[in-house]
Amino acid sequence: MLAASNVLKSSPGPSARPATKKSPAVFTRREIHAPRASCAAEYAMSSTSWTFTGGGAHTCSKSRGESIGKWTVRESYATLSCLTSLPRPATFADMPTTAQQIDRVFAAIDSATDEMVDFTAEMVRIPTVNPPGDAYEECAHFIGRRLDDCGFAVEYLTAEGHADHTPSHPRVNVVGLREGMTKRPLVHLNGHFDVVPAGAGWTVDPFGGLVRDGRIYGRGTCDMKAGITAAIYAAEAIRRAGVQLVGSVEVSGTVDEESGGFAGMAWLAQQGRLSADRTDAVIITEPTNTDRIYTGHRGVYWFEVTTHGRIAHGCMPFLGVSAIEHMGVILDQIRRELMPALGARTTAVPVKPDGARHATLNINGIAGGQPIDGIQTPCVADLCRAVFDRRFLVEEGFDATRGEIVELLERAARETPHLIYELRDLMVVHPVRTPDGASVVSSLERSIQQVLGRPALLAASPGTYDHKHVDRIAGVPNCVAYGPGILDLAHQPDEYCVIDDLVQSTKVLALSILELTGTL
Repeated sequence: MLAASNVLKSSPGPSARPATKKSPAVFTRREIHAPRASCAAEYAMSSTSWTFTGGGAHTCSKSRGESIGKWTVRESYATLSCLTSLPRPATFADMPTTAQQIDRVFAAIDSATDEMVDFTAEMVRIPTVNPPGDAYEECAHFIGRRLDDCGFAVEYLTAEGHADHTPSHPRVNVVGLREGMTKRPLVHLNGHFDVVPAGAGWTVDPFGGLVRDGRIYGRGTCDMKAGITAAIYAAEAIRRAGVQLVGSVEVSGTVDEESGGFAGMAWLAQQGRLSADRTDAVIITEPTNTDRIYTGHRGVYWFEVTTHGRIAHGCMPFLGVSAIEHMGVILDQIRRELMPALGARTTAVPVKPDGARHATLNINGIAGGQPIDGIQTPCVADLCRAVFDRRFLVEEGFDATRGEIVELLERAARETPHLIYELRDLMVVHPVRTPDGASVVSSLERSIQQVLGRPALLAASPGTYDHKHVDRIAGVPNCVAYGPGILDLAHQPDEYCVIDDLVQSTKVLALSILELTGTL
């Protein structure tokens, strides 16, 4: 039989499966490549004998350049024995099956486990804390070097002109592209490498990259530096397994997701690096507990409320108006009235964890008074600010969400003498959702079932992620979140990622890359 590496399809698209011993012989028009120089001496004869198997044997002889049925001979061959000297596979029967190729990819991932752990731990040791955006350039180049080692064409894309990009805190993103036999389909895998501040309560060094008891510990392990590792090594395992991609794969590490992603994924989309014209599917490797696929997220409304009072001496508070006390009135109304109402609202969209199926509100921060060098002055506070994080359901909508806040503030002002407030909108993100039947969703479902042996859970994320920019700026609707890590551990002390989860998620991603690029 003809070696696969020496057969060129005369028309695009995948070829039919090779004939088996039980199937009738099927011939399609193909051109035969010229022989390799190393075998040139074996091709001196002017005729050849071809034997086709499959339902029976067919033998024929023809001179150079003549046609044999639907086959065109460009070079003559002495005997079929010369084909055994060509590079493997020598026959269609010797070509690896789909199952064998997958096994090789999985084996490559298993053998790279220590590399993956070390790479993740090293990333954790780069404290890319946001705010303010520390060590972004260092981390981008660290990721870029690994992408380069793995055969990607690497670019560093700095958010020049963006307000958050400064000489002291440059916003540097990194993108690696590996083209297959064709540029499309192109699958883009993304992970953000900025992390939230460590906070209190850690029993290990938050930036130590400790590996212990089958876990990698540190800020950003699950959210989401392990996801970047999984993306890189999913593609790398395919290369190490010797599988040639049909389409292309792209991996990006981006900044500022924890503060909205505007100098990261949003900026890449605005520059056209992510767009419907070049990108067919996007997988954001956020932590999804290994078997979940997040097809979208709730909406978010960040707002700031400022109350104004009148300063007076702290020994005579009756002469002033406390802005802090008036903020307390607002907070009390939120606790007594708004919180129970939000808890009673449940979305029809599956959201995990279960508590996130309800509308929620969090007080992100509050400050008031007149601090001087960390010491509070003996004065009645004439100013108090609080920042709130309201997550709203697709069924609520933004207008109703904001209107409810305004109504509560107005009622507090009417009922409380001298209460003066200001409301400032900080950020609005509308809900997004990819249809369950989208190709990236279906592919990941099949991959999860094959790797984990159980069905995937489709859900909406409790928090927003860069899906919003992919959908609304890049115009790529075929986008989901899937990656290693337990979502509940994100932003927690002693954050960790289970090593086995990292390996399993990498296998899932590799399978979907193979499918979405048209390789398998």
